[in-house]
Amino acid sequence: MKRPLQLRQIEAFKAVVETGSVTAAANVLGISQPSVSKLISHLEEDAGLQLFERLRGRLVPSERGIRLYEEVDRTFAGLRQIERAIDSIQREDIGQLSVGVLPALTGHLTQQATSRFLAKHPDAYVSILGRSSQVVIDWLVRRQIDVGIVSAPMENPYLNAVPLTTHPLVCIMPRGHSLASKHVVTPQDIAGTPFIALASENKTRVQIEARLAEHRVQPRIVADANLTGTICELVASGLGISILDPVFAHAVRDRVEIRRLSFKIETDLWLCYPREARNKIFVETFLRVAQEAIAAMMGEVFNVLPGS
Repeated sequence: MKRPLQLRQIEAFKAVVETGSVTAAANVLGISQPSVSKLISHLEEDAGLQLFERLRGRLVPSERGIRLYEEVDRTFAGLRQIERAIDSIQREDIGQLSVGVLPALTGHLTQQATSRFLAKHPDAYVSILGRSSQVVIDWLVRRQIDVGIVSAPMENPYLNAVPLTTHPLVCIMPRGHSLASKHVVTPQDIAGTPFIALASENKTRVQIEARLAEHRVQPRIVADANLTGTICELVASGLGISILDPVFAHAVRDRVEIRRLSFKIETDLWLCYPREARNKIFVETFLRVAQEAIAAMMGEVFNVLPGS
């Protein structure tokens, strides 16, 4: 009767495949080379499979060995996921804050807010997840995260929504653009100028086009994108101008020109959290530091505008 497979045999098999030699595998496992060879030999015998071919004194995975390794790797990946889950549960005793945020805000804003938060709660653990507003709201309702920063609050009896900031959209353009000589950009300035738009389903794009239509202006759209970071890069590369929330324009403020608009379109960001928050102190702290971080970012954007 074949012996049942042993975990140590599987570990030896995995180590030999990944390191490429019995010697390296022995070093990884902290055992002798003969012990590794013996474990591999027993594994092949017990499994009834030739897992390696012996070529010039080296073990090279056979086709069956490669197939087995793929299964072993998936299993160990699952174990690592369990280890991360255990670590996460253990950290909850210390204090954990899970934050869902728009992908465009996972840079400077998130970094600043997280740094400020950890300065006040140095023993805490923060997890940042970048997703769309709808996904973030869904996660909050399911209590998969503690806090969410979204572009528009969605009425829900289980959530609280607090405005982080309200500010007008701005026009961004490439360095040296002809409109950079103006302090304020008008709808007529935009007419006929290559324009980088938000994706067609974006509510802010609908607002922008509606306001321009009031002035009988239709932007000459040459490209659109669903990520504001992509729009900023396209503008910085010289492809055209765009109209964006200044929070999103902050990341490229040193590589584009930013100007006020003669017409006002306000946008806002909201911090949402479950009414029965798991850690209200953490949520309140993150709200304050996020507001501070956005205020600082807006100061850096608007203070450099002409006429400021």
